[in-house]
Amino acid sequence: GLVMEGQTLSLVLQGGLEQKLLALAQRCRAVLCCRCTPLHKAMVVRLLRGHLRAMTLSIGDGANDVSMIQAADVGIGISGQEGMQAVMASDFAISRFKHLKKLLLVHGHWCYSRLAKMVIYFFYKNVCYVNLLFWYQFFCGFSGSTMVDYWQMIFFNLFFTSVPPLLFGVLDKDVSAETLLRLPELYKKGQ
Repeated sequence: GLVMEGQTLSLVLQGGLEQKLLALAQRCRAVLCCRCTPLHKAMVVRLLRGHLRAMTLSIGDGANDVSMIQAADVGIGISGQEGMQAVMASDFAISRFKHLKKLLLVHGHWCYSRLAKMVIYFFYKNVCYVNLLFWYQFFCGFSGSTMVDYWQMIFFNLFFTSVPPLLFGVLDKDVSAETLLRLPELYKKGQ
């Protein structure tokens, strides 16, 4: 592991030693930066995002973590005794740090799975509709006349094809929460 305090991190970031820090950090299993200013936290996240092209997740519980949370791809705010600033700036909010495991492993897996299936559904829906329009043009001699009324097209997208995504988003759970917590490697299955 690598442990750096704020003064050392300040020297590294201002002295142009970012590449050496990245090379050292890639060899470590964990990197811990302690006693850092909010600006340092955000700069470390931007450094990782910019040079390593890594997906970043920041977790914070106070006002000093807001810039770090906003600099990350995904920000998680923990509502605590330091106030609600981190929660207001975050993408997701949890009440305790112990809920992070369920947020990532259970809800993250379910969301990933649902989104992947919904992308396929929307492609299928659009291919069916465009295919119908294509064959109608042969029927009407490519005159450019519309097959359906404007209101019917609105209702097609609003009512007829909106129910499956809503039901799927609420009811689909491909694996139970208990199984996902017991076997964290299932998160990689969708990827």
